[in-house]
Amino acid sequence: MSMQEDLDRTDFDALVHTVRQAVREEFNRVGHTPPADYEMASRWEGGEVVIKPSRPGLAEKVIPVDGFFHKIVMVRERLRVLEQKINNHPKLADADRIELEDYITRIYGSLTTFNFLFENRTDGFVGQSGERP
Repeated sequence: MSMQEDLDRTDFDALVHTVRQAVREEFNRVGHTPPADYEMASRWEGGEVVIKPSRPGLAEKVIPVDGFFHKIVMVRERLRVLEQKINNHPKLADADRIELEDYITRIYGSLTTFNFLFENRTDGFVGQSGERP
């Protein structure tokens, strides 16, 4: 039996909220940016991503959507850490910093394809235009 089955939904949600708050506070205490808390759009919960090969007889790949969503969010978090490291690097010239930031912005633009997965549209990726979908 899982912890969620032992607790009623309200108690479970309160526990999750408390743990997330404690993690955020610990990140702040040690001087790191806490990971964002993004929600996947509810219509995708329990769904699957199915990738079918073009050639007959080859196996398709099935991935749970929540796992796929988690990977997308982790890419975002790692890009943010990379941005912080670039911005705080003592030996990077301004021109190099700008060039690297431009690459990261283009990566965010490529990831806008996955904005449909986010519950809140404002949590989606923003590319070079800087405009929210």
